[in-house]
Amino acid sequence: MFGEGFPRASGRARFVPTWPTPPDETLDADYPTVLTTGRQLEHWHTGSMTRRARVLDNLEPSAVATLNPVELERLGIAAGEPLSITTRRGQITLATRADPLTPAGMVFVPFCYAEAAANLLTNPALDPVGKIPEFKYAACYLTKPKASAMPESPPVATA
Repeated sequence: MFGEGFPRASGRARFVPTWPTPPDETLDADYPTVLTTGRQLEHWHTGSMTRRARVLDNLEPSAVATLNPVELERLGIAAGEPLSITTRRGQITLATRADPLTPAGMVFVPFCYAEAAANLLTNPALDPVGKIPEFKYAACYLTKPKASAMPESPPVATA
């Protein structure tokens, strides 16, 4: 696209350095774990289209909390068992999935499940430059729920 130069008087690109800023909400003794949200291979955005595709929804029919096996062991939870994730904005209880590629100290929850609305838990603070909400990061704490806390039907986030 720019094989013959950039649309500038010099024809050269202009690079502007940027420095990452820390998240608005930091970890502390009460909320020591990072909650991050994102897409799954089978479902993206809000799932408004992919969750209607039977073959994709059969592959990933419900939200799960993905953690490093070390974190699951620390919590005394086996993969598949329920986990309660609590932030300053609410709580959600999901079945767990072990993934050694998920960093220790972090839990991943997909945001495409309306019945498990992970973004209700995240921080709506805006980036000071881009004005983008900080939906992909929140401080949380994780607990093994009481036996009655895991719903029979799909999970529901509470605020």
